[in-house]
Amino acid sequence: MNKKVLLKDLGRKDYKETWDCQEFLFKEIIDLKIKNRREGTELETPNHFLFVEHPHVYTLGKSGDINNLLVDEAKLKEKEATFYKINRGGDITYHGPGQIVGYPILDLDNFFTDIHKYLRFLEEVVILTLAEYGLKTERSEGETGVWLDVGTPFARKICAMGVRASRWVTMHGFALNVNSDLGYFDLMIPCGIKDKAVTSLNVELGKKEIHLEEVKQKLIKHFKTLFEAEIVKEKTSV
Repeated sequence: MNKKVLLKDLGRKDYKETWDCQEFLFKEIIDLKIKNRREGTELETPNHFLFVEHPHVYTLGKSGDINNLLVDEAKLKEKEATFYKINRGGDITYHGPGQIVGYPILDLDNFFTDIHKYLRFLEEVVILTLAEYGLKTERSEGETGVWLDVGTPFARKICAMGVRASRWVTMHGFALNVNSDLGYFDLMIPCGIKDKAVTSLNVELGKKEIHLEEVKQKLIKHFKTLFEAEIVKEKTSV
C-alpha cells in the first residue's frame, strides 16, 4: 500500500482545465489498477492532492437540479462566472476567489475501501482545521459538508463536498469558504438546500482576510494525520 500523496498547488486555475487535469490523473490510476489485475503485476498506484482557487464558476453534480441555478446565461456573463455540469455526486456548488478547493485523487486501496468513511474523514480534516481558529463546526445529518450551529435557525454551511469514485479511486473533493464573496451564493440554492445560509471563515472571525496559505497548511496537517499519509510537495505543473 502506497501512503505517499503528491501535493500540488495549482494556484488560480480555470475550472475546466483543472477538471481535465483531475480526469487525467484519475484515469492514470485506474488504468494502472486494471493492468495490475489483468497481468498479475503489483505496480504501485500513485495518490495526488490538488489545491486550487477557481475563477467564479457554478458546477452541477449528476443528481443535481438545474433549477437550483437561479440566473440565466446573460447574468452569469455579467457576473464573470461560468457553469458546468460535471460527474461528481451532489447538487449545485459555487467556486471562486478566496475559496480553498481541495481535490484528493486517491487510490483508496492504499488507505481503506470505504467511501462513507472517506467523506467523513474529509469533513473531519475541515472540522479540525476550523477548530484551530476557535470555530466549533460539525456535520449535519443527511447533508454532506461542514456546518455551524446545526439544528438551529442560524445553521450555515462553510464547506461543501462532492466526490466521484470508481474502482476505489476518488476525484473532486471539498470547497472551503475562507475569504469568499458570499454574494455569489445568492445566485443559486447551495447544494439544493433551501432556507439555510452560507458563511466563510473571515466572516465568522470578523476579519477582512485570512491567509490562504496558512489554512492550507493546517488542512494538509490534519489530512496527513487522519489518512496516515506521507505528503510529498511537487512544484512541477500537472
